[in-house]
Formats: sequence, C-alpha cells, structure tokens
Amino acid sequence: MVPRPARCIDAVLEPVIPVVGDLVRRTQGTLSLAQGMVGWGPPPAVAAAVREVLAQGGPALDRYGPTWGEPVLLEAARRKLQAVNGLDLDGSALLITTGSNMAFQAIAQAICDPGSEVILPLPYYFNHVMAVQLAGGVAVPVAAGPIPDPERLAAAITPRTRAIVTVSPNNPSGVVTPPELLTAINRLCAERGLFHISDEAYDVFVHGRVPHRSPGAASGSAAHTISLYSLSKGYGMAGWRIGYAAVPEPLRPALAKVLDTVQICPPALTQHAGAAALNADPAWVRDRVAALGPRRQQLLEAVAGWQAEGVPVQLWAEPDGAFYGLLQIEGLGLSSDVLMERLVLEHRVALVSGRAFGFEEPGACEPHTSLLRLSYGMLDGPELSDGLERLAEGLRRLRQRSEQ
Repeated sequence: MVPRPARCIDAVLEPVIPVVGDLVRRTQGTLSLAQGMVGWGPPPAVAAAVREVLAQGGPALDRYGPTWGEPVLLEAARRKLQAVNGLDLDGSALLITTGSNMAFQAIAQAICDPGSEVILPLPYYFNHVMAVQLAGGVAVPVAAGPIPDPERLAAAITPRTRAIVTVSPNNPSGVVTPPELLTAINRLCAERGLFHISDEAYDVFVHGRVPHRSPGAASGSAAHTISLYSLSKGYGMAGWRIGYAAVPEPLRPALAKVLDTVQICPPALTQHAGAAALNADPAWVRDRVAALGPRRQQLLEAVAGWQAEGVPVQLWAEPDGAFYGLLQIEGLGLSSDVLMERLVLEHRVALVSGRAFGFEEPGACEPHTSLLRLSYGMLDGPELSDGLERLAEGLRRLRQRSEQ
C-alpha cells in the first residue's frame, strides 16, 4: 500500500496561477494578461542597500533573526503605516513575513478552530480561501455586491464566525471600496466581536475618484483590525517575498507559534532591501502607478469598442484601483475554466478564470456567464493593445462557433 496525502487537502482549492502558467509555457508566443504583477523592479536604493549589507556581511546575515522581523524594516513599516495609512497602532503589533500571503496564512491558523468560519465577500482572493481551509476553518463566500454591502455580510454571521475579510483596492475586480463602507464593516466587526482582516496589498493603486482609506485608521480599531500590506506590487518586489502587517497585540503569542514553526524569521537580506524600498521617495511609486492610468483607459476603451461591435462582454464593475479588470462574457456556453484554456491554446492570450475568485458560488453571477480576470500591470501600451486584440478576436470566433 502506497501512502497518500491527507484527505483534508482534497477539499482545498486548486491554485489557478500554476495552471495558467503551464498553459502559457505550452503555447509559444502567448501574451499574458494573467498574473498580478507590475512591469517595474524595485527602487534603485534597494540594490544599493543590498550591496552595502553584503559588503558588511557577518552575523547580521548568517544567523537567525527576530521572529517578528528586523528592527530596520519594522521601523520603516511603522513610519509608512502612520504617515501614509494613518493607522491607529496603539495596541497593535507589527510583523514582517515572507510575503503578505504568509501573514494571512499565519493569521488563519491563529484564529481558526476546526469549523471556524471566515466571511469573504465575492469575488474573493483564492489564496485567502485556501489559507482558511488549510487552517481547518470554513470559508463562507457572500455575494455582497461589487461594493460589499455590510447588511449582507451581517446576515452571514453565525456563532462560528471569527472574521470578515475585505480586499480594497480589489483583486480581481479593481473596485475601490468607499471609505465609509469599510468603516461600516469595521464597526460591524467590533460590535460582533470579530476580526476585520483588511488586505491592502494594492493600497497605492487608486486611479479614480474614490480614495482608499485603511479601516485600521479609526480610533480604537487596533483591538480587532488586522491590516495586511505587501512590497510585491507597488515596489516591484514580487520575487523578494516581503510583506508586513499590523495585528492586535493579543494575537502576538499565537502568531509567534505559527511564524516560528513556518519561517523561523524572515530572510535578513530581503528585509534590508524592504527597508530601503519603504524609505525611498514616495514619488517613485506614485509616478509608476500614475503611468498605469493610460493602460486602464486602453482597457475601458477596448471594452466599449467590443460592445459597439456586438461582442458579448462587459466589465463586471468599474475598475478604479489595482491593475485589474473583471470581464463578464455572455452566451458562449463555456465555463470560465474552459474559456481560459481555449484563449491560450487557440488565441495565445492568457487571463485567469473567474472560478478561482468564487464565481461558481451560488448568487455570484448569472447562469451561462463566463468571467475572466485581466491584468494590465505587466504589458506596456503596444503589447497591451496586441493582447486586447487577441482577446477580442478569440471572443468573436468563439461566439461564432457557439451560434453555429
């Protein structure tokens, strides 16, 4: 008899990014509008900091460091969270993790007993669901609308609920939740004794009129608000794996057990790199985010043009943040997974299936609707135009076949 993985793993979502990555590798010449990354690398100060630390060498790099992170990065994160996000850190603990996904995973393990519920408005971020499932909890998707309705979230609360998760600016829709609604959700969590996990990986990516404001900025919110941030997006450091978070101080002992088991400590070298990034001129990030504005406009104009031609596609919601658009395609008779696969293999353009974000959950979308997440963060203007045209041509041909 051959041993097998634990049966509980069978219930965990399959990660979609490796699937679409494999399709792209099998199909030479594919343009990827799939993975959520930007096209730039980190600020120049990062390379300089790494060279300096390597030149110094010694125990600072070669030995285990603090579980919570190196003081140099913790202090840089504290300054940023107070100056930019306005967080009320009275009663908060700060921690550094190898990416904000690890922070969410550690938090899920620290707050979930077997059967504990975590509410996630649809569309959810798939790794959040996976982390809750791996921790023995139950992810509860709620069709609360493109801008989450606090009343619908309140209706989903049960005695087993431990937390409500928000992602703003949103992955995959690009929606920026208005500050007053994030405040209302934060207040709901306080009133019901729940954690509010606020994923703000895209906090600097705002393109429209609705501002992003951290719910953890409200006075007294530190007691129940968990705020997650990443250097992967705005600072172009996806491969460096650096995240940071502000968590309620009472969670610190539980998180210490998880983090010491999983990572012992974040890598020292990348923490010095992260500190250099956070200490760089904020205009460096602002300028690059602003440069995404024309690409967002390309997407909006392309969708409007397709609709004028009769191509059955629209944006699920107006994307005012991050670097995504969530496309809703009608009448093809294809699941989102099949549509994703055929666009790569037949038309050499890659997007991510909406199923990964919960759009097969009850109430998530209309029947016979396919959804795809499009990322415009990686491709420049001409490449994006090429990718959008491949997508449009693919949808035209698939529609023609569905009508035959």
